[in-house]
Amino acid sequence: MKKLAILGATGLVGQRFVQLLSGHPFFEISVLAASDNSSGKKYGQAVHWHLETPVLDKVKEMVVRDCRSDFEADYVLSALPSDVAGPIEEELASAGYIVFSNAANHRLDQNVPIVVPEINLDHLNLIQSQQTKGKIITNPNCSTTGLVMALKPIMDRFGLEEIKVVTMQAVSGAGYPGVASLDIVDNIIPYIKNEEEKIVNESKKILGKLKEGYIDPASFSLEAQCNRVPVVDGHLLSVFVKTSERVALDKVIKAFEDFAPLGGHKLPAAPERPVIYWPDMEAPQPRLHRNSGGGMSVSIGRLVKVAEKQIRFVALVHNTIRGAAGCALLNAEAYDLLMG
Repeated sequence: MKKLAILGATGLVGQRFVQLLSGHPFFEISVLAASDNSSGKKYGQAVHWHLETPVLDKVKEMVVRDCRSDFEADYVLSALPSDVAGPIEEELASAGYIVFSNAANHRLDQNVPIVVPEINLDHLNLIQSQQTKGKIITNPNCSTTGLVMALKPIMDRFGLEEIKVVTMQAVSGAGYPGVASLDIVDNIIPYIKNEEEKIVNESKKILGKLKEGYIDPASFSLEAQCNRVPVVDGHLLSVFVKTSERVALDKVIKAFEDFAPLGGHKLPAAPERPVIYWPDMEAPQPRLHRNSGGGMSVSIGRLVKVAEKQIRFVALVHNTIRGAAGCALLNAEAYDLLMG
């Protein structure tokens, strides 16, 4: 069994890591690390457990470490917030650890890949240009994950010229305690700091081509408008796409249904169907469909052909599973299989 250290283990994404690693076939938690406020306490005392499944007694009894410790771990899963993640992850990579980061700090670094294994597994090779003993591998912003998984099958079959997306993002995306109730109850907030820029820049990098030591970003145009809505989990995206070639809806649906590239590899965190198309006119909905594929599948519905080269649809992604902890864990599994 490979040993994993979880940084930011008491936060919402850190809790998802703990939950997803329960009973994992070849990874086990060896270290739980968090802020100075939690360091030295047992995990069961330090964490405000917020998930639907109970935390295992074995994990409850583990003592939380500080994030700059010398860890006994093969890999590090980082759920640290961006305001502290950057230098800590850099130090750990310099010390020789393979860091799988959920933070935004290094996503756009030239030699750091943003990986969604079903889409751009070859981008893992970019780490060879990192001049450190260890490496940093990132997963995208939660909304970006849902968007690129919906776009990749369309891009491969029809090409992409222009995308416009409007997001309706759950409050758990803001972490715990997240958005104050007086701000979000009976309300929608039409702004999330840095979110629109993340969607644009990260999507183009993920869907770009690997060159020698860098990624050549995709050339399509992309605009995003982001909103925070009173939903606990599940980001819903309204997506408008102009393709390079004429589209046929049955072929778009077939592209979604056939989308399962992982080089034939079966990884524990990978869903059987990464993208699920729902023909029901009222689907997908966060409450009903966010846990599809164990929370690792992106659900798509309301597919409409607008013109010969234009379609629109909605896509749903579970933001703390597929959009955060689950994608980082899948990255660790893919790395372990191919390079570990």
